Amino acid sequence: MVEVGFFGAAGEVTGSMHMLDTGIDKILLDCGMYQGRRKESREKNENFQINRSDITTMILSHAHIDHSGRIPLLTKNGFSGRIVTTRPTKDALNYMLLDSGHIQESDALYLNYKSLRAFLYQLEQSKAKQQISNKEKARIKKLLKTGRHELNVDAIAALHKEYGLDMVTPLYTQQDALESLSFIDGYPFGSKVTIGKGITVKFYVAGHILGSAFSLITVKPENGGKPLKILFTGDVGRFEKPILKDPTLKFDEADRDIDLMIIESTYGDREHTPVADLAGSLKDTLNRTIARGGALLIPAFAYGRTQEIIYFLHQLYKSGAVPQLPIYVDSPLASNITKVFGEHPETYDTETHKIFLEKGINPFYFKDIKFVESVEESMRVTQDDTPHIVISASGMCEAGRILHHLRYKIHNPKHTILIVGYMAQHTLGRRIEEFGLQENSAADKAPDVKILGKSYPLRAHVEKIGGFSAHADCHELMQVVAGSNLRVKKIAVVHGEADQSAAFARRLNENGYSAFIPKRGDRVKLS
Repeated sequence: MVEVGFFGAAGEVTGSMHMLDTGIDKILLDCGMYQGRRKESREKNENFQINRSDITTMILSHAHIDHSGRIPLLTKNGFSGRIVTTRPTKDALNYMLLDSGHIQESDALYLNYKSLRAFLYQLEQSKAKQQISNKEKARIKKLLKTGRHELNVDAIAALHKEYGLDMVTPLYTQQDALESLSFIDGYPFGSKVTIGKGITVKFYVAGHILGSAFSLITVKPENGGKPLKILFTGDVGRFEKPILKDPTLKFDEADRDIDLMIIESTYGDREHTPVADLAGSLKDTLNRTIARGGALLIPAFAYGRTQEIIYFLHQLYKSGAVPQLPIYVDSPLASNITKVFGEHPETYDTETHKIFLEKGINPFYFKDIKFVESVEESMRVTQDDTPHIVISASGMCEAGRILHHLRYKIHNPKHTILIVGYMAQHTLGRRIEEFGLQENSAADKAPDVKILGKSYPLRAHVEKIGGFSAHADCHELMQVVAGSNLRVKKIAVVHGEADQSAAFARRLNENGYSAFIPKRGDRVKLS
């Protein structure tokens, strides 16, 4: 008998985590970070609901942080097993987890700086018994910095201690992330890997991002009976998109009978823009922005979405369909992940080979693109008022350099913020999407959004191209279930907001499948 527990992305989108318990082995499926309201996310990220020292092996579907981001918390708190994934995912994690640790540290430091600065302003104001001068504010800022852009870590910590102020601590550090990498093993697609007593996993192409996998887990009973098979989809990709191969529909004969499929439902009740229309939609948005003399800001995941946007822009520039503006990829992580893409051409689809590789052209590098590395260069780009394109992490606008581009340009109606992917509830990206698409851009109606603790009026144009999503829509999800050669007994619908999961589960049941929606903490038994 196998018990399956659902501990994350059950009834919600981020924080993917489930577990198989055979009585001998406890196999963790994903270890993702929650994203959303700061306090709520912090509490969920720290609370595993599972004794980490009991977990014998972890399987990772792909490297996006909402699936991998809590690995450093796992490995520094009692876990001593292996983390098994595909080779491209392992290579990407070398950058993804270190970047996440850096973000955790940087965000904590910046929040501590902001709270200390506000406290010192109030302290000086109470001493002077009047509003403090700009000169005094400048003196306090200088006290807390070592340069124009660098915060004085030691001074901030010392002053917090001196005044008895609470400090924000990072969820984990870059060192924690670095140490977690030694636990991770990468394997080729299609190879069978032993992960416990009588337990194996085989990876099939999921098509979501580079290295993403359907994990086919086989559990052989000790008495020699029929093996149990669990298929964990992770995130399901789209069909006929450029760069990567499509999601697997033809599984090996021995893997066709599935006792439980655990499938995502991010877009369980939505249809995407056809893939063929994406380049045209991007061209139209860019040309409208250029006509206003503005910049195009594209918040995009460093892993997957950034490379896809680069791919489409490369095609548009090659064809002369748009003016060749400077393109700034302002994310050191995106720069490194783009290198990982270049190291795994075996994952590319036929179209990418034909259009680029067979002609000796790199899809991701051309003369108009600039990968921004330093903070100083990034700050110069934020203040550039001429037409240009910025692709910057993070995709949901919760952290990273995109926040600084937004705070410099969000108030100006000549600029455009282009939404090209899913924005989870309670994220800054979701607020920009919802407010911006209401088109309340008049000066007296512009909604305020808070960025790094300060409110800004949202007057920039907000546009959305849904087809860029790396997630399958409702029809493509059904294609994986009903259009593949699988025979599925039971389906757990996870990784979706309540309405999306409910709609997809209903669709599955109407088509003769036995589907249910587990809540966080639910468990089911398979025998």
